[in-house]
Amino acid sequence: MPYADPMVEINQKLATKINEEARRDPQSPYANKFVGIANGKVVVVSDDFEDMIVRLRQIEPNPAKTMGVDASEDPNEVHDIWRLR
Repeated sequence: MPYADPMVEINQKLATKINEEARRDPQSPYANKFVGIANGKVVVVSDDFEDMIVRLRQIEPNPAKTMGVDASEDPNEVHDIWRLR
């Protein structure tokens, strides 16, 4: 099903390309980094997830136009998410 906002799809395609590059080439500038994407462009590359999020929000406050990516993460790997209350 296509996304209502074409920017979401553009950001997702760029995120997929970054992930593929980072996993294929350990010398990629994105390898083992967190990458912030806004409006179809890479705007932040950081070693720290929280830093990437803060900087991404400063650049583009509308979260619908942004995406954060763990560039070296295997998209097929299953992660259990736990939350304590």
